[in-house]
Amino acid sequence: MIQRFGVPETGLLAHRTVPSLLAPAELLSGCRRDVDALLAWGRRPSARRVERLGLHWQLPVWHLEDGLLRSLAKGSKHPPLALLVDDLGVHFDATQPSRLEQRIPQPLQPEQQQRARRLQQLWCELRLSKLNPARESPAPNAPFVLVVDQSAGDCSIALGQAGPQHFQQMLQAALRDHPDCTVVVKVHPDVIRGRARGHFRRRDLQHPRIQLCADGLHPAALLEQAQAVYVVTSQMGFEALLWGRPVQCFGMPFYAGWGLTRDRLPAPSRRQQGIALEGVVHAALVAGTRCIDPHRHQACSIEELMRAIGLQRRLQRAHPQRVEAFGFTPWKQRSLKCFLAGSALRFRLPRSLPGPRAEAVAVWGLRARPRLLATARQRGLPLLRVEDGFLRSVGLGADLIDPISWVVDHRGMYYDAAVASDLEYGLATGDWSETELQRAEALRQLLVERAITKYNLTGGGWQRPEGARRVVLVVGQVESDASIRYGAPGLSSNLALLEAVRAAEPAALLVYKPHPDVVAGLCRAGDGEQRAAQICDCLLSDGSIHALFEQVDALHVLTSLAGFEALLRGLEVHCWGLPFYAGWGLTQDKLSSSRRGRSLPLAALVHAALIDYPRYVSRHSGWFITPEQAIEELVAWRSAPPARRTLVQALFRHWGRMRRR
Repeated sequence: MIQRFGVPETGLLAHRTVPSLLAPAELLSGCRRDVDALLAWGRRPSARRVERLGLHWQLPVWHLEDGLLRSLAKGSKHPPLALLVDDLGVHFDATQPSRLEQRIPQPLQPEQQQRARRLQQLWCELRLSKLNPARESPAPNAPFVLVVDQSAGDCSIALGQAGPQHFQQMLQAALRDHPDCTVVVKVHPDVIRGRARGHFRRRDLQHPRIQLCADGLHPAALLEQAQAVYVVTSQMGFEALLWGRPVQCFGMPFYAGWGLTRDRLPAPSRRQQGIALEGVVHAALVAGTRCIDPHRHQACSIEELMRAIGLQRRLQRAHPQRVEAFGFTPWKQRSLKCFLAGSALRFRLPRSLPGPRAEAVAVWGLRARPRLLATARQRGLPLLRVEDGFLRSVGLGADLIDPISWVVDHRGMYYDAAVASDLEYGLATGDWSETELQRAEALRQLLVERAITKYNLTGGGWQRPEGARRVVLVVGQVESDASIRYGAPGLSSNLALLEAVRAAEPAALLVYKPHPDVVAGLCRAGDGEQRAAQICDCLLSDGSIHALFEQVDALHVLTSLAGFEALLRGLEVHCWGLPFYAGWGLTQDKLSSSRRGRSLPLAALVHAALIDYPRYVSRHSGWFITPEQAIEELVAWRSAPPARRTLVQALFRHWGRMRRR
């Protein structure tokens, strides 16, 4: 039976994810008695009003609070993705029982204990906290202890049986207990933003061993390396326990009073000593917490949410903080903000130069102007080259279809055979575990089963003639494409490729498929490409490339990504240029590179090219996702009714055709 919750104080619904977090329960706004319980937020004054109403109507009151793993940040753009739901009290209120407090001493089954231990390990591995900015507060080089301040007036302090004086006692105890250590005082982010006051004044922090941390960044490095952590009631004490740090509590937070912390206050008689950390972890992160995934806002496990937030943190801190981007069209600027999330972007005109505060330069592919490249080299600015990924979209980039994957390369670009790219470097030096190779193989199988390619175009399939001899597919490209200019030092035209394949395989049934952008009129055909029909046995202007793979014996390409897609499906692939997947013992190559020659299993190529190298962004949330999630989104995208072409897309397509006449 679906529960019905009354929401007398509708400000609670300002957190727009609350209905999803409580689903499938029905939330009814206003003062209603025909409900199973009333909802209140924490111990706010509004919650007291709801409690009085519940007492009057003889209805139970359930209290909600942010989960201990809340989101990336605060604010309307970052609503809570986890919620603590308590039908008895509030977890930070030590003055009365809560459901969380009652769950902590409950015996756990072996699988629950194992899950709690895995959660602790995963929390530290992904370097998580309640809020999760990408960058971390740096830890001092010398030994230190951590003292955690809180916002003055935070109700968890008084309800944790503490007051302002306990912060002064905490600071003095840290100095006294560790005479040879630096004492790092971590300021609460709300204090830094001016939204609240802290508990320490300048005169309190004059001691020569005190170091103030007021950057508002992530605490993982501090918790990981601190000799000890001092708190009043801050959640960071719980996080310190997850990191295995000694914790001293000067108040009575939910994790104190169980024998896991050194407590300066007597514990409530309800709490018993000798509880294992697994009990607190399971009660706080599993039993009392409801989570939703950040993309579809559907119920998920705490592990799934942890991995989603951990992925954001890892990718957001992979690039410098201040990046200046040159020559990106307004359409691409929108996408770049997602794919370089975590960096502050400044968009510049192609002919301009980096400003004095730039920490890196971003350009599209290999289009950067020589003067910009020279300036970046002279100033030692990293150059981030951005390009389409290998699982891009449903529809063509030339049609202004937003991408689901891009690559960001620090060394070169994957289609430039003259210079090593991040992808080539990874293939040449990478060492993948058996688990990673198994994941790559599963990903390959998923791609094949779901019939996923770069553009995922639909269309009628060509059928191999019955009794046909060897069937060979030649895939055309846009001849002005950079991958031909930089990756095909020998043959460099579609016509030359066709003629070479006809000479190499005179007895084969030769099928030619021109590039979709050429067929759509968005790009010019190659020189002499109109003669292709005279050389091949069959010219296919439409249809799914995936369907073609099932009808042919071999594929010949210059540098086309279709060769990589064919490898994934076990086809014989001949490379006449030097695409990124050639030179690793998986293709039959006409050219060679001195930087390549290592023989790799197909799973290693898949891991490097589809897991390690690209970035994937959800169409729904704008968050980073895994390649497996990207495939599921592409499948759903392809199955949905085609979206109407926007006016901008129609004008762009018309302009492209006119320009190429």
